[in-house]
Amino acid sequence: MNDASRQQSWKIRTELPVEYEIVESHGLLNPDNPELLTIPGGGRGSGTRLVILDHSVDELYGAAVRAYFSENDVKVDYLTLPGSEENKSIERVLEVVNKLNEVGTNRLSSPPIVIGGGVVADVVGLAASLYRRGIPFVRVPTTLLGQVDVSVAAKSGINYGGYRNRLGAYTPPPRTLIDRSFLATVPDRQLRNGMGEIFKMALIKDLRLFELLEEYGAELIETRFQDPEPGGEGLPGTVADEVIGRAIAGMAEELQPNLWEKDLKRSVDYGHSFSPLVEMRALPELLHGEAVAMDCVFSALIAAGRGLIDGDQFERIVAVARRMGLEPSHPLFCDVALVLEGLADTVLHRDGMQNLPMLTTIGEVCFLNDVTEAEIERACDGMARLLGTDAGLPGRPVGADR
Repeated sequence: MNDASRQQSWKIRTELPVEYEIVESHGLLNPDNPELLTIPGGGRGSGTRLVILDHSVDELYGAAVRAYFSENDVKVDYLTLPGSEENKSIERVLEVVNKLNEVGTNRLSSPPIVIGGGVVADVVGLAASLYRRGIPFVRVPTTLLGQVDVSVAAKSGINYGGYRNRLGAYTPPPRTLIDRSFLATVPDRQLRNGMGEIFKMALIKDLRLFELLEEYGAELIETRFQDPEPGGEGLPGTVADEVIGRAIAGMAEELQPNLWEKDLKRSVDYGHSFSPLVEMRALPELLHGEAVAMDCVFSALIAAGRGLIDGDQFERIVAVARRMGLEPSHPLFCDVALVLEGLADTVLHRDGMQNLPMLTTIGEVCFLNDVTEAEIERACDGMARLLGTDAGLPGRPVGADR
């Protein structure tokens, strides 16, 4: 009998329901607030909880965090990690794994808690996805970028081989807790960094959000998204609530039907087509949201060059970025070879297609798969003219003078 005729095969089909929640709760570190104690599914769990803090959070809130768990009589061990992008590495992931082993983390009933910015959230998320083939964890983002972007994402990732998020997994934590009072101690630049992602969401799907940034963006940064003092004057807290709420809701709406990215046409990839490699080459000069905002402008230059948006819309986009303290350009975005290299890697990530989200107006996008090298060169020229001047704002298609 021929061996080939003895072949057998089996097909296994199953479904894994995925549900996770994002809870905004003011006063998370108040010992009377039970949210940090609650494990996914309810209750307080058992065993020692590992709490991972980034260095900045430990310096500012470490005493309050420790007092919270002490007053609630919860056994906790702590690990502090650096929060800079350069530390988003496999070495840090293994450091978390080793600590989980040391603590004796249960499979389900003692999920670790990560309190900090996006870097430590990514590191802990990947560690949790690998530990015992996956354990739940609780995420408490303390930066604006973390609260409006990382809070919704199912992904975790670390940098590897000179590329951003080259290793990662889809590991949504069952619970993410948001308290914008953490933003009171976030430096201005980190707030602007988070604004880069809010800016992206406004451009791709939310004209109302764009108008809020246009009117209140600078003041939100100035007031650090905090409510005015009782009886005092200032920006109403409802504005901060609406901006953060619209950004989170918009991201959730985009991600939910395509959480595992089976469809590689993703509007939320706007601002992330050319910037990942630029950001890595610029480290530590550029923060993620800063690079994303520049990519938003770069892509808008291509859209303006094609006549998809007009010069007035482009000027408005650049003006809002600048009003929030986000530079619209950087010398690396003028480097045609580097930008083309970044696009080539993006094409690999999108399985051989450009799938470039491109504005058709503020708040709406289409997808392009035929952007040419000549268009990239013209956009790089436009970015060069934006460096330190207003001359890059096109009243006509960029590069028309070439």
